Amino acid sequence: MSALEPQGCPECKSALVDDAQNGETVCSSCGIVISEQLEDRGPEPTGGGTDGVARLARATGMTTYAQHDLGITTDIAASRTDFSGKRINPAVNGQMNNLRKWQQRIRVSTPRERRLANVLAKIGEICQGSMLPRNILETASVIYRNLDARVDVKGRSVASMSVAAVYMACKRCGVVRSIDEICGNACPARNVKATSKLAAKYYRTMVMEMGAEPAPVITMDKHISRIANVTKTDARIERLALEIAAKTGGGTLGDGKAPSGMAAAYLYVSSVLLGQNVPQRDVSATAGVTEVTIRARCRDILESSKFKITLKPSLRRDDQD
Repeated sequence: MSALEPQGCPECKSALVDDAQNGETVCSSCGIVISEQLEDRGPEPTGGGTDGVARLARATGMTTYAQHDLGITTDIAASRTDFSGKRINPAVNGQMNNLRKWQQRIRVSTPRERRLANVLAKIGEICQGSMLPRNILETASVIYRNLDARVDVKGRSVASMSVAAVYMACKRCGVVRSIDEICGNACPARNVKATSKLAAKYYRTMVMEMGAEPAPVITMDKHISRIANVTKTDARIERLALEIAAKTGGGTLGDGKAPSGMAAAYLYVSSVLLGQNVPQRDVSATAGVTEVTIRARCRDILESSKFKITLKPSLRRDDQD
């Protein structure tokens, strides 16, 4: 119905009702059909599960680089009824099943499309397992698409290529993740070492082919916050660790040392000063360093700075006999 037509029924001036199932606009009183074509109000909401996808199968209306077809492909709905709710003839239903099958095959008809679909699916799986934000998924997908357009990636490991793309995306977006940590969500534990070694090689190839874009500087605060969040450390310990790092971060204390080890040492020193029991084993496992390294960094921090501890008087009074 155009904007120039009246909002009510032209016959009885009653209210109009949109019949979305039949694609018509009818009068609520006399039943006259005003328009046989409704305006497009956008895509249907996405449904969960197989039934929801089959019922609401249509183009999503939003594009994404995380899918090989950019997310704009229209699906043939898997239903035994037509748009009006009538049951489809079994012969026609068989033809629709064949068309649906061939549609899935045509989407990834070439080896390059199949490889692209596999790598993008693996990148999505890694990002979901590592609980990475949406921008990391999109950035990693764009990185791999650019590499695929420049270099022949045929025969390379899908898992290692995906890990390398996600690692480069984390660096560009300022997210603290190591290759070993990303590999832990991409392959079994027995293959982490080999996969991470190959992913590091592919990452160097990406840097040489596409160049290293200026990445945001990952400060000590981000390392401390990440370890504190993973180990579920008390907020007071994290605040004290950030304060100590800000006051002792200058000079040559952290030169030549892994920032994750320094961050773990700051958290452990803060926990000791506050009287909290934070095991070195948990902190070292999250930071990716050994307990010996944490103790060595704690010794460096304590030797290079002087700490003044102020104890608040206890409000609790002991009973006297």
